[in-house]
Amino acid sequence: MRRVVRQSKFRHVFGQAVKNDQCYDDIRVSRVTWDSSFCAVNPRFVAIIIEASGGGAFLVLPLHKTGRIDKSYPTVCGHTGPVLDIDWCPHNDQVIASGSEDCTVMVWQIPENGLTLSLTEPVVILEGHSKRVGIVAWHPTARNVLLSAGCDNAIIIWNVGTGEALINLDDMHSDMIYNVSWNRNGSLICTASKDKRVRVIDPRKQEIVAEKEKAHEGARPMRAIFLADGNVFTTGFSRMSERQLALWNPKNMQEPIALHEMDTSNGVLLPFYDPDTSIIYLCGKGDSSIRYFEITDESPYVHYLNTFSSKEPQRGMGYMSKRGLDVNKCEIARFFKLHERKCEPIIMTVPRKSDLFQDDLYPDTAGPEAALEAEEWFEGKNADPILISLKHGYIPGKNRDLKVVKKNILDSKPTANKKCDLISAPKKTTDAASVQNEAKLDEILKEIKSIKDTICNQDERISKLEQQMAKIAA
Repeated sequence: MRRVVRQSKFRHVFGQAVKNDQCYDDIRVSRVTWDSSFCAVNPRFVAIIIEASGGGAFLVLPLHKTGRIDKSYPTVCGHTGPVLDIDWCPHNDQVIASGSEDCTVMVWQIPENGLTLSLTEPVVILEGHSKRVGIVAWHPTARNVLLSAGCDNAIIIWNVGTGEALINLDDMHSDMIYNVSWNRNGSLICTASKDKRVRVIDPRKQEIVAEKEKAHEGARPMRAIFLADGNVFTTGFSRMSERQLALWNPKNMQEPIALHEMDTSNGVLLPFYDPDTSIIYLCGKGDSSIRYFEITDESPYVHYLNTFSSKEPQRGMGYMSKRGLDVNKCEIARFFKLHERKCEPIIMTVPRKSDLFQDDLYPDTAGPEAALEAEEWFEGKNADPILISLKHGYIPGKNRDLKVVKKNILDSKPTANKKCDLISAPKKTTDAASVQNEAKLDEILKEIKSIKDTICNQDERISKLEQQMAKIAA
């Protein structure tokens, strides 16, 4: 007998928005025209890119700080142009990277209990892009390895521990890069670009491993992500402007494994993937729904599960890692939906009667421990994520501080050596010059800091004045 309905434990997954008092209210979500998710979440904090006068800023709120967020709440405001993308480090829940229109990437250390004062000084500033930086993505298994992609069509991979750009892929894309995704062990990346191509790249060999022209024929933005089995999942548009999703095998990209057309809405579909359950959630920018699909080995490979619908359109979306979910309530995903003025958590649940731990829903998942050091990865080593069990829930450990050891010419002061007496005169002059340079550098840094502090203070003052205006108008 043929089964009419495909069996799947995720067939009845349902989404539910939390009550109003568990939302984050009165947040001025960024209005910048850029197709990133504007929100990043981990088991401790939710970070949201916001409107800011005189530069770029984002909020970092402890997860429990729900309710109305005061306008004077401290922000992370070191960028001089709007922030376009943010990403939490998978190996340290207090470290976040941000890319901005000011052409820089900044890496920030958030205090354990959240911000009490606005943060203007990043741990490290990574400068190498010549145009705005719209994408930042941490390596999934190697510590302190960060990828950034800019509108200069270049991808740079940084060792954040030293502040150096170690790989620069600046000749692989002839047009704007829409997104970049690491594979499960971080040995390959895949990219979607404005030239309608999907590329699979080995960043250390600096070569394109696989490429598909016109993965989606439409002119609107595409997205491409790696799945756990090494296949690539893409979203894009057909020539008739219908939204499409497709599944590709990088070993043979002539034809897709599966191609589905969805609807004619024009919002970019942002895919969020859970490797443990093989479910992909698609959130369209400007949509008011989240569609979810299960990826399997049997035809048609991409199986539609259900749609979570609401009334309000989403401006952006944050996706919680498995470590931050409530396993006792059979929660398999949690989204943080950005409205115009608030952030609303949405919980995806598998209905089960038992209160016991459901080990079929929660296989061991990627933990916060890095499998490799940055140097090992740059030397050519690969390693899968170190897995942890969620049986007793995830208890966050103590994060070590991010320390940046810069290889700086100014720091390497010449050592005194008696044999060098003959050339002591020129050495003294170089010493004096380096001291002079250091003093100048200190002076410039102090001035930059004071300007940034002034900007933050002005921001707070503007917010207070706006509040007063609102009260008078009311």
